[in-house]
Amino acid sequence: MSTKQLLFSGFGGQGILFAGKFIAYKGLTDEKQVSWLPSYGPEMRGGTASCSVIVSDEPVGSPIVSTPDILIAMNLPSLDKYENSVAKGGMIIMDSSLIERKVVRDDVKVFAVPATQLASDNGMPTLANMILVGKLLKELDDFSEESVTAALKKVISAKRADMLDINRKAMQIGAEY
Repeated sequence: MSTKQLLFSGFGGQGILFAGKFIAYKGLTDEKQVSWLPSYGPEMRGGTASCSVIVSDEPVGSPIVSTPDILIAMNLPSLDKYENSVAKGGMIIMDSSLIERKVVRDDVKVFAVPATQLASDNGMPTLANMILVGKLLKELDDFSEESVTAALKKVISAKRADMLDINRKAMQIGAEY
């Protein structure tokens, strides 16, 4: 059985919930059982926002992720808050454009990706989240063009359909970093 527990965290407005929803839909596209639990409230207005996602071969019993296998941290408060909760042998993917310190633990894999800078340099300033998601999928060896496109079509509204290709490009940048 394969189960991945993921925690996305960052400032409200960085696309944390969108990234989590994308991973959940990608899991559904891949015929997995999923849980997506966003954090709503004052976090959405500039505080720390988070989103828990579970993708499994088996039914998900609880949507709560207290010991994530994977942490995606888009700011320093998120890394400070959740670094110690990551499972031993887990993975931390962080935006090194906004997080200047190194991860203290040596029992997890760490990927420091300057996502905000890469997004800015490539004319997609709001897509640092998807650059980190691209890196995540690459490290999980789960970057299938077909399921990525299918999941993007589910999370991008019809009104914003023009964002499909740029989201794919952002994910490719992350996967190649």
